[in-house]
Amino acid sequence: MPTEMPAPSLAELRQEIDRIDEAMHRLLMERGTIIDRLIASKKASATGLASAFRPGREASMMKALAERHQGLLPLDTVESIWRVIIGTFTYVQSSYTVHADISGGDAPMRDSARFHFGFTVPYATHPSAAAVIEAVAASGGDLGIFRLDQGATSGAWWRTLADRRRPKIIARLPFIERPDHPAGTPVFVISKPLTDAAVRDVVLYAAQFERWHRGANEALIALGGEVVASAADTNGLSELIAVPGAVEPAQLRQALTKAGASLAQLAEIGSHAERFHVK
Repeated sequence: MPTEMPAPSLAELRQEIDRIDEAMHRLLMERGTIIDRLIASKKASATGLASAFRPGREASMMKALAERHQGLLPLDTVESIWRVIIGTFTYVQSSYTVHADISGGDAPMRDSARFHFGFTVPYATHPSAAAVIEAVAASGGDLGIFRLDQGATSGAWWRTLADRRRPKIIARLPFIERPDHPAGTPVFVISKPLTDAAVRDVVLYAAQFERWHRGANEALIALGGEVVASAADTNGLSELIAVPGAVEPAQLRQALTKAGASLAQLAEIGSHAERFHVK
C-alpha cells in the first residue's frame, strides 16, 4: 500500500509564505519598471497627467478582481491592496493631491481617500464641495472627492461643472459596492476634463427647470435614470441627473419635456462606471 506523504512542518509552511512574499515583491518592482518605461513614453509623446487617470480601466480591474476572488483572505483586503497599487503608481507617473470635502465629517472622507488612493498621495481638506471644485480647477491635475448626499444647504454645486473647461466627474467610489464596506461612503471623484479616458456607463447632467412635474421622475425611471440631487434657486429647480450612457441628450430632453417639465438648460458634467454590487 502507498504511504501517505507526511504533513508539511510549520517551518516548511513559513518557507512557502516567504517564497510567495518575495515573489509578490519582485512582481511589484517589475510593475514599477514598466511604469518607468510608460513615464518615458508619455514624456516623449507629451500626453501628460490627463492620460494617467484611467477610471474605466480601474473599474474593470476592480470588477475582475471581485469576480475571481475566493478563499480565506477578505475581499476588503484585496481591494484595498489593489487600490493602493493603482493610486500610488498613478502618483509616481505624475504627482497629484486628493482634495476632500469634509463638511459631513473628516473621518469618512479620510477613510475613502486612504482606502482608494493610499497614504503616499497627499490629502487636503476643504469645507465644501464648491471649495473642492475650485481647488481642482486651480490645480495642475489634482483629484477631488465629495459625498453624493450633500444636502440642501450645499446648493446646486453641480452647476459649477457645466462649462466644458471646468472639472468633470470621472468616477463614483467605491468601485465595488457591498454591505459593511470599510470605505463605503458613496463619493464622486472629479478631475480636469479627460481627453479619452472617461467611462460612460452612467452619464451625469446638470439640469435647470423653470417648472418641474412629478411625472418627470417616472420618465427618468423609464429611461433607467434617477435624480441624484436637487436644489431650488431663484431661477427654479436645479437637478443633478444620472442616466445610462446609451441615452442621448435629445432623448432625455424630449422625455422630460413630454412628462410636463419645463427644461431651461441641460449640460453634461461627467460620467462614471456602472456600480458593481457584491453580496
